[in-house]
Amino acid sequence: MHLIWENLVKNLVLHWTGEFKGLDEGTESYQLEDKVWEAIGEATAKSGSTIPSSYGSRIPNISTDKSNVSAEMWSFWTLYLGPVLLRHRFKHVKYFKHFVSLVRLLNICLQFEISDEEIEEVRVGFIRWVKDYETIYYQHNPGRLSACPLTIHALLHIADHIKAVGPVWCYWAFPMERYCGRLQPALRSRRFPYATLDRYVVDDAQLTQIKVVHNVAEELSLRAHRGTVAGTYAHPAYPDILLLPSSKPVTSLPSAISTGICASLSTRSGLHMGRVRELLRQSTLQEWGKVRRVDSEEGDTMHASSLASSLDDTRDATFVRYAMYVDIHEKSTRKAPELRLETFYGQLQHIFVVKFSDPKIGKMLDLDEPRHDVAILAAIRTCKLEPADPNLKDLDFHFYKDTGALHFVDITSVQCLVGRVVDGKDSWGIIDRSGSLVRAICEDVDI
Repeated sequence: MHLIWENLVKNLVLHWTGEFKGLDEGTESYQLEDKVWEAIGEATAKSGSTIPSSYGSRIPNISTDKSNVSAEMWSFWTLYLGPVLLRHRFKHVKYFKHFVSLVRLLNICLQFEISDEEIEEVRVGFIRWVKDYETIYYQHNPGRLSACPLTIHALLHIADHIKAVGPVWCYWAFPMERYCGRLQPALRSRRFPYATLDRYVVDDAQLTQIKVVHNVAEELSLRAHRGTVAGTYAHPAYPDILLLPSSKPVTSLPSAISTGICASLSTRSGLHMGRVRELLRQSTLQEWGKVRRVDSEEGDTMHASSLASSLDDTRDATFVRYAMYVDIHEKSTRKAPELRLETFYGQLQHIFVVKFSDPKIGKMLDLDEPRHDVAILAAIRTCKLEPADPNLKDLDFHFYKDTGALHFVDITSVQCLVGRVVDGKDSWGIIDRSGSLVRAICEDVDI
């Protein structure tokens, strides 16, 4: 925590902004112009509105408000925002590649599990990164020796520490910092601060033991419980899905949406589109505003843009990752269809519950057991992804400028929330924390 987020990353920023211990660029040209760094800071602050709250707290403007940027924020910025916001910003791409290579190494270090081969990759990778750092910033000039603080040398020992005690998330400082934050409310006496602190620690430890020994953790929890949301919808055919309000009945549909629903049910059942339209007239439709995956404690709550709030201070939770089968011979009418499962990104615009009162119709449409009466469909406006950036190889970043077709898929195909950050004037970078960038996070657990 302190080595990387409180020292290394901050020092790199100081280098890029020309504020590191009075050093200039020397023979290199890695410094960013003031207006460029100001633009990066503004984009960082604005990204809070296009990144879901489940990804973490908003990051302030790192150009004008660095004092309020915590270690956790620097971590998020380095791993998720930096590779997008620094793209095409340096005068020479080698400085960006040097930063991206650091991000790759940090991703390996933050994995939940790490193999011996990966530890060796970390070892070799940091040796190469430090050598490149010395070439770029130290420039083998004794007059620039201050560019090499002890924290640069410490990077060479990370692999040995991982080999000895495991991935860094097992022993980083975040849990200790969180615990110190829990202790602060106990300091109510200025005259006897240590006595009150000791009493709080003992009481907290005793309460924890009582919860464990007598299995009453939930009953004695000091946290407010999240009650069941009124007006939710669950169906046994979709055990991993919970629909949340708001909702409204649908009496009429635009032609494009009606055709999309029919096409989805036609693909599912193999029935002709005309026959599906006839059967759809015998259904009732309801549109919902949110869907939550309840197959794990980390399940995301995703919002449909058609019913989402449009307040200025809201954080966008409408962009998702989803999977869909596509015909790789779609453009060739003479070849037999060959389906392949592919990953897509887009904005979740509608969530429809299509319900049939007659289970015979549901069986004809191949609706799931046990009642064969409901299909829950998502309408997603897909993002037209740009070709992958070779400089971000092995990092799970995607970019798009335009949106494409409206895809209709079963709600179980919608996998998770994604965030977005502006990349230039007319392009967006997609941040997917569930891919190769997934990392350990520290949460307070009430035992």
